[in-house]
Amino acid sequence: MPTNDTNGRRLAGKTALITGAARGLGRAIAQRFVDEGAQVIINDLNIAPAQATADSLGGQAVAGDVADSASVARMFEQVADMTERLDILVNNAGISGLEGDNNAQQRVLDNVERMQRAAAGEPPTGDTGTMELSDDDWHRMLGVHLNGTFFCCREALKLMNPQRSGNIINMGSIMGTFGRGGGTAYCAAKAGILGFTRSLAHEVVGYNIRVNAIAPGWIHTDMTDPLAPMHPMLKAATPMGRLGDADDIAWAAVYLASEEAKFMTGQTLSPNGGWYMSQ
Repeated sequence: MPTNDTNGRRLAGKTALITGAARGLGRAIAQRFVDEGAQVIINDLNIAPAQATADSLGGQAVAGDVADSASVARMFEQVADMTERLDILVNNAGISGLEGDNNAQQRVLDNVERMQRAAAGEPPTGDTGTMELSDDDWHRMLGVHLNGTFFCCREALKLMNPQRSGNIINMGSIMGTFGRGGGTAYCAAKAGILGFTRSLAHEVVGYNIRVNAIAPGWIHTDMTDPLAPMHPMLKAATPMGRLGDADDIAWAAVYLASEEAKFMTGQTLSPNGGWYMSQ
């Protein structure tokens, strides 16, 4: 197994920027990167939670709204001042679309009821999610996920191209490969990220930059907590019989960021317990 130093730490000497990393999947990825020898820069929308996580990991923190191109540009100016080189970018920042939605819990329960009826062999019933989706909710979802991934990649490449090396990991989802009714904005954003990943991988391979994606399955995080009524059925539909944990995604990120994945670009890893199988 290739290693980067005599202690076997696979990311020794690397500097990584991880967006949306104050908690959840981003924090788990940052923790594993640090364990593997990397220096981490923690991004979040607000500096206080980013700084708290950075302090706990011995890293640095930057605030920035990934959906705002000017904010992203300012953030990368700070990153350039913090480090001589940027080796890894993880585009992890995201939203579920349930934040601040007073009707979210009822919609989850409605989905549970539809799944129960389908499991009982009843004819499928329709979902009005797309019909009820507002312009603002659609634009916000694509803004954070798809635009945010583009804005951060664009700025990161200004640092990576001149150094002729780099590694970008974009966070997709099984919702971007399999799809699911009632979440069309989220599915569209995540599918767009996977297509963007493949295109960008072609574009920057000549700069010795690899671009890959992770498409997590159903993972226990605070973002999936509102879906708790669905968890038993999701577990039952998963061959491994459980939801994943944040570490399942963090280890995939370590692999893609390491030299073990030196022949991987334009690919999507999907730790999902078998819920969705492809290729």
